Amino acid sequence: MNEVELRQLRCLVAIVDEGSFTDAAVALGVSQAAVSRTLAGLERALGVRLLRRTSREVAPTATGLRVVAQARRVLADVADLVEEAASGHTRLRIGYAWSAVGRHTVAFQRRWAAARPGTDLHLVRVNTASAGLAEGACDLAVVRRPLEDRRFDTAIVGLERRLCALAADDPLARRRSVRLAELTGRTLLVDRRTGTTTPELWPPDARPAVEETHDVDDWLTVIAAGRGIGVTAESTANQYPRPGVVYRPVRDAEPVAVRLAWWRDDPHPALQAVLELLSELYRTG
Repeated sequence: MNEVELRQLRCLVAIVDEGSFTDAAVALGVSQAAVSRTLAGLERALGVRLLRRTSREVAPTATGLRVVAQARRVLADVADLVEEAASGHTRLRIGYAWSAVGRHTVAFQRRWAAARPGTDLHLVRVNTASAGLAEGACDLAVVRRPLEDRRFDTAIVGLERRLCALAADDPLARRRSVRLAELTGRTLLVDRRTGTTTPELWPPDARPAVEETHDVDDWLTVIAAGRGIGVTAESTANQYPRPGVVYRPVRDAEPVAVRLAWWRDDPHPALQAVLELLSELYRTG
């Protein structure tokens, strides 16, 4: 296939919009001869006639109408691409898998907006191991377990307690806290892609049965029905209070490290500011 250039598509759209080669040349800031050559090159590349010219008007052929419509979409997509690439200083997307930064989420959003009004902050929920970073859905990501992908760097910004999520009528729900050994005979709900809890949290001879889940809403629904329990970071309780579910601290479980992750070879310009603000919120909160 012969190459079709963006300047050719812009030329075609300008001719149709302006109604003549002369006016298209003025709009594009080139000569009328250049407009004619550019259009001729596009027609040769496509192997079709796009415009019908008479002494009175220039009008698209039937094929030309379809090409013009597609050209508008291509040019719009390219404009979006350019804006996306250039928006690093004006937009910041932070991905998370389940619970953003828990009880610090609102304070983070408000303090960011006050301190950096020129950079719009968007929190994006993506339930993948990298919280959307590998998928291109975000610029930075909050994760609660180490990332093995060497394309990314991470830094710990804070620690969160581990909590046990139980049905409200579970006998353990009447306790102020629980121990890991008390959960051994239960069914533990885990998300192997993004979850912070695995059976390895227990000794090899005292591990609970495991059932997989794939989303926090499914996780909570099963727990509320009394069909399983969950062990999760404290942020989940802050982000997802649910009727029928109670959260209790697990006294003898290690805390969960909260990490900020970014592309090693292409960190967002706001990375350092985000690291400092999140670290402060976890330290003082």
